[in-house]
Amino acid sequence: MNTVTTQIQLPPTAPGGLPLLGNALSLVGGSSRLEFLQRLRPLGPLVRITVGPKSLMVVNDPDLIHEILTGRLTKHLNKGLLFAKLKLFGKDALPVAEGARHLQRRRLVQPTLHHKQVSGYVDAMRKTIEQTIAPWHEGEALDLKSEMQLITQSVITETLFSSHPPRDAAGTILRSVDTVFMAALRRALLPLRVLERLPTPGNRRVRKASAVLRRTVEDIITAHRNQPDAYDDVVSLLLNLTDESGEALEDDDILSEITGLLAAGSETTAVVMAWLFYELARNPDLEDRLHSEIDSVLDGAQLTAEHIPQLAFTGRLVTETLRLYSPAWLVTRQTTSDVQLGEFSLPAGTDLIFSPYTLHRDPDLYPDPQRFDPDRWLPERVQPPQNAFIPFGAGKRMCMGDRFAMTEAISIAVLVASRWRLRLIQGPTVRPIGAITTHPSWLRMAAETRHRPS
Repeated sequence: MNTVTTQIQLPPTAPGGLPLLGNALSLVGGSSRLEFLQRLRPLGPLVRITVGPKSLMVVNDPDLIHEILTGRLTKHLNKGLLFAKLKLFGKDALPVAEGARHLQRRRLVQPTLHHKQVSGYVDAMRKTIEQTIAPWHEGEALDLKSEMQLITQSVITETLFSSHPPRDAAGTILRSVDTVFMAALRRALLPLRVLERLPTPGNRRVRKASAVLRRTVEDIITAHRNQPDAYDDVVSLLLNLTDESGEALEDDDILSEITGLLAAGSETTAVVMAWLFYELARNPDLEDRLHSEIDSVLDGAQLTAEHIPQLAFTGRLVTETLRLYSPAWLVTRQTTSDVQLGEFSLPAGTDLIFSPYTLHRDPDLYPDPQRFDPDRWLPERVQPPQNAFIPFGAGKRMCMGDRFAMTEAISIAVLVASRWRLRLIQGPTVRPIGAITTHPSWLRMAAETRHRPS
């Protein structure tokens, strides 16, 4: 009797691993993380790395990533390491929720981000952006990432929560969000749970930041409960939502949902805009084209929803920034049962990671990928494969705020560039850092008043 043995093909292992540590050191530094993941792309569609005793599978192939996001595997995956660490107040907010809970919350929030509703937000966006940049003055040195975060956070709180924190309070919220997010990233990349419970200065900062976020959101909820007829926004929806048994949501559920939307909505668009103005400062010809489009389309009028689709070049600037500096540099998933991914058999409990940032910079998918070229998105140019451009993800977990984010980004670009030119200030080399998003290592820019040609 003959016995047929099926040999399971194993993914190649990344070189450079150290005894006990594996590839952990390559994931410690923000810029080295991105460079390390980029170096893995030529090694194959799936590459194994180790972090201490833990193995991670890095997925490089766009078709396999598409299978993870949209194919038959989705029902055999949860959101994995990073998202488990992003649970706020012990609850599953929409960005990290699984299964029926995710579907319920998505159906609740989605109508507020429908394209017609987003169009109705443009006037509020314009007023909020103009108010936030009003304190800038000629020659002022701006920490551009922080300024963009203040803008995007103000837009989120105004349009979705009907809240208007003053600038100092908004800055405190931003720092708290950054602290919580960075702790989540460190704990995901170096998963040693015992370290999370030690009374270290870092853990104390995380607890303090979490307390600030809780108080902030509690104040928003209290205002809505005291005047329920005065609001019609996401907070109102959450306060009126009931579960399958007819019970209202617990306060921690509502806290988690609002904080998740606040954090996700302010961080990602902010870093995209910081990078966009960085590239405009490096490419004066593109800045001139942006100004020409603004002057032509607006012709001195206030920005309205009707202008957004007419600002085609501005939209391509945003799209190209999303490609070259994809905010989501790291996405995680974990198998919940044995699965077949391409030619590889993976057991239940396998941790998968993939990087939209490195995917969008792959020379096999994008000609001259390091070049900032908004015209690569002109319809007459050859476009990348659909699976190869995923700034908002794909499938049932695709970011439903994509239209909101694009509208907000175009509005910020237009309103800032209508009034200001932002010039790079001499300093350290600006490098992409793989933090909770892809943010600049250092970015100071000087504001110069822009005078429209007569």
